[in-house]
Amino acid sequence: MSDMTKFYITEEKINEYTITLKNDERADNTVEKYIRDIKAFTDFLNGNAVAKEKAIEWKIALKETHTVTSINSMLAAINGFFAHFRLDIKIKPYKIQKQTFLPDKKDLSQQEYERLLRAAISTKNERLFYVIQTLCALGLRVSELQFVTVESVKQGQAVITNKGKTRTVFLPSDLRTALLEYAKKRQIRTGCMFVTRNGAPLHRSAIWSQMKKLCAVAGVDSTKVFPHNLRGLYSRIFYSKEKDLAKLADTLGHSNINTTRIYIMESSAKYRQIIENLGLATLRYT
Repeated sequence: MSDMTKFYITEEKINEYTITLKNDERADNTVEKYIRDIKAFTDFLNGNAVAKEKAIEWKIALKETHTVTSINSMLAAINGFFAHFRLDIKIKPYKIQKQTFLPDKKDLSQQEYERLLRAAISTKNERLFYVIQTLCALGLRVSELQFVTVESVKQGQAVITNKGKTRTVFLPSDLRTALLEYAKKRQIRTGCMFVTRNGAPLHRSAIWSQMKKLCAVAGVDSTKVFPHNLRGLYSRIFYSKEKDLAKLADTLGHSNINTTRIYIMESSAKYRQIIENLGLATLRYT
């Protein structure tokens, strides 16, 4: 292959693809992740042209430092990049057997969630208390927190726009009352409810960092504590009460109900108890 037909990843091409992702109304977090993965692959190439063999080498090398799920996510990022530039390259993801339960390290319980809230009270972090409570009570993505405004709290419902879709979430009355008192105390009269001292919406990294700091006080494993896990807890509790997967998908803003199924997996402890309760291994050989 001559140099003229070789494809090199440049900053200009990455910027072009970034614009395409944004025009496709991908979430900001998704765009950031895809570009981060593409840059990681670019670093691996070390100045060489893109080639299927190199992409496969990268895929294999990633197994030393990443989980299969993470690798597949990274492969999706570069496959999208290749498709955009019409390269005849597509790297197959690793096959993963579907898990029917949620790993313990990801299972944030309601008791642990409440311990985080109490830890926020004990450390006098009122804003973080209501950020955590709002994310969990409404099942929001952290990027959707900006749509919880003073006006929406007064109306009792927030209109969420994300990934090209719009949905309405309803605020429980207790949360409405508490947030309005919080806004009054903080002299937040309009716009986003959770802001920095400069009035800008809180960034996801700040929320993540502050949540992690609560873990030691709350006595909760920090690997379980991140904003999206609150959405998972909301989903499991909603489904346990309503048993309506389609309705849950609507409240979460999912267009594919299979995505919603991931959110309602039981913990491994509960799954283990189900197996125990089957009673299929109670007889003994005598």
